[in-house]
Amino acid sequence: MTDCPAAHFTPAAPAPCTPVIFDLDGTLVDSEPNYYEAGRRLLAGYGVTDFSWEHHTRFIGIGTRETLEILSREFGIDAPIDELLAGKNRRYLELARAHTEVFPEMRAFVERLSAAGHPMAVASGSSRAAIEAVLAGTGLDALLTTLVSAEEVAHGKPEPDVFLEAARRLGADPADCVVLEDAPPGALAAQRAGMRCIAVPYVAGTADDPAFAGAGLLFRGGQGEFSARAAYTWLAGPVPAS
Repeated sequence: MTDCPAAHFTPAAPAPCTPVIFDLDGTLVDSEPNYYEAGRRLLAGYGVTDFSWEHHTRFIGIGTRETLEILSREFGIDAPIDELLAGKNRRYLELARAHTEVFPEMRAFVERLSAAGHPMAVASGSSRAAIEAVLAGTGLDALLTTLVSAEEVAHGKPEPDVFLEAARRLGADPADCVVLEDAPPGALAAQRAGMRCIAVPYVAGTADDPAFAGAGLLFRGGQGEFSARAAYTWLAGPVPAS
């Protein structure tokens, strides 16, 4: 693991610096409303008019392609998955470029990690174009430059591929990395990658999901409870023995 630059050491800073890997949607940014609306518009074009927010929340944390494969079977949509994927991505990008909200404490956490010299990456089930558009639109692209999309690996979450690839690109041992996740499939992917996890459930009802049981730090109240200071204090603490 790479040591933190000497200029960045503070009494509370972990040394050597822990690599931190962020999920994007629902963790760094509140993009789920845009994903829901993109999906609703897409499905409406194929005659599905009753796609609800509650229905959408079933797929939080699952990659876009996998989500569309399930929905096309459920609603009997006779269209190629690549066509559906392109249609949803196009609609999502239009919405994302117009407005995407960063969770304030998450921005503060990223800025604190950057100032202390921690290697960081984003590993997401979204397309690379969507990741880049959101980070550029929110200004986070200046701090988060290592990106991995589920499109670039063999399997999306809950398989560990995106996190393992993020660790590889950071030049880090997976066992040294910490993942921030909002959804059970992502928390399970982190566990399968052999990484510690800070869990910030986006859907309140998932806080008791078994996938979160192995999280090193769980903010049961979600983003309303998440604190950059608390997360950094935990990160600075001793690494539990395996």
